[in-house]
Amino acid sequence: MGKIFNVNAACIQELHYMVDITDKLEKIKSMVDAGQYFTINRARQYGKTTTLRALRKLLEKDYVVVSLDFQLFGEAKFKNENIFSLAFGRSFLRELRYSGVDLNSGSVEAVEMLDSAVRTRREDFELQELFEDLSDLCRYLPKRVVLMIDEVDSAANNQVFIDFLAQLRGYYIQRDEKPSFQSAILAGVYDIKNVKRKFVSEKDHQVNSPWNIAADFLVDMSFSIQNIHGMLMEYEADHKTGMDTVEMASVIYDYTSGYPYLVSRICKLMDERLVQDGLFTDEKDVWTKEGILKAVNILISEKNTLFDSLMEKLDIYPQLRDVLHLILFQGNDFFYNPDDEAINIACMFGFIKVTDHNRIEVANRIFETRIYNYFLSLPESQNCSIYTTALHNKNQFIQNGHLNMRLILEKFVIHFDDLYGDQTHTFYEEDGRRYFLLYLRPIINGVGNYYIEACTRNMERTDVIIDYLGEQTVVELKVWRGNAYHTRGEEQLSDYLEYYHLNKGYMLSFNFNKKKEIGVKEIKLGNKVLIEAVV
Repeated sequence: MGKIFNVNAACIQELHYMVDITDKLEKIKSMVDAGQYFTINRARQYGKTTTLRALRKLLEKDYVVVSLDFQLFGEAKFKNENIFSLAFGRSFLRELRYSGVDLNSGSVEAVEMLDSAVRTRREDFELQELFEDLSDLCRYLPKRVVLMIDEVDSAANNQVFIDFLAQLRGYYIQRDEKPSFQSAILAGVYDIKNVKRKFVSEKDHQVNSPWNIAADFLVDMSFSIQNIHGMLMEYEADHKTGMDTVEMASVIYDYTSGYPYLVSRICKLMDERLVQDGLFTDEKDVWTKEGILKAVNILISEKNTLFDSLMEKLDIYPQLRDVLHLILFQGNDFFYNPDDEAINIACMFGFIKVTDHNRIEVANRIFETRIYNYFLSLPESQNCSIYTTALHNKNQFIQNGHLNMRLILEKFVIHFDDLYGDQTHTFYEEDGRRYFLLYLRPIINGVGNYYIEACTRNMERTDVIIDYLGEQTVVELKVWRGNAYHTRGEEQLSDYLEYYHLNKGYMLSFNFNKKKEIGVKEIKLGNKVLIEAVV
């Protein structure tokens, strides 16, 4: 059986197509060599467990690596110090034996001390005694010890875990006098330095996490275009599809910004679903830009734990939902505020990111489109007249398998004017773009997708890129600010069409001038054709 793309649990080199993360592992190893304690806190399905597995193999040449998973402990193991210390000691010894390290006389005695406490279930064996035995092991083992703990989120609601971190911190501070781990690496979604966010108790002494000794973890764990290209090259060597691996890697990155799960999910859908579902007849046709767009369409519409978590955060944090609505529909700028809990939570879960200019934006096109769809699917949106009108008339806009964008704009102008022609200036400016997307969505839903070009989304201009059956259409939405500004907009759209290798583009202008002339007209811009609609 050949390799497959994997989106469930850790990836295994022999079984799965994987990106080469050697450069990332070397950066992490340099932190271990420097004796740093740190947390790998990244979003769900971001490759943390896979990274720990690969890191363990890399470190085993120089260190004794003990790798634990708190998810396997179960809640009962955190009931009190004694139960936890015995469970931790038992798991530590099992992993130590698994490592195959050769014990000397001193380390044999230290192992026997810990083993005796675990076997006899000493009732007085608590965190202090556990760390004394661990310190003896660190003193006598022939190589320095690296402790790795995955899924620390499983423990973060427990006082015992907080006290465990305090012991780690104490031995770290006194490591010149009391032997301790060379490095301790905790992995989870939550930043353990801010574990108070997840901790349920409000006692004063728990406000500051004892993990404030942790070094900043700045290694970029997202996949670069080069990472994705390497994985596709391996797939191509096995399957001989004839794909342009450079182009495929670039397009996949454009949609995912390198989010590991999304990259692997798109590839898995292309490899396993598109031919099986009858969307393509030949595997070679799948590995094209059209195939990627088909896979993206399936991904955006499916239910999975990653999207469930995203929607959950929007429900829990209404202020986050409001900020995203203003960013996506009105083009507002928001700057990162470290004291804003909702923004920090969204960053921690990988749903938004902070740009070089300290602005916040949605992390990738996939998340962005899913969030747009969320807002457009709310009852107040789908009960909107412009949506129901488009839903009723959607069949007329598809002709011979092609999207007739000119007709869509012509009908939108008529319907928008009929429904909202008597409304106020403020009403238009705040909601016009949302209404166009509400009109567009039922027309392309299930077959096509759209995304917003982030660099053009502002208070005055938004470029909507529509993918329908492998064809791309660019529609620029803008607020009328006078003839000079409008002319510049036409020139910008012409440049944009050049970038997308298109000869025809579309502009929808929201004009608040009472003397405006609504309708649709065609403009020639050099060798480009612009279809402009004014409402």
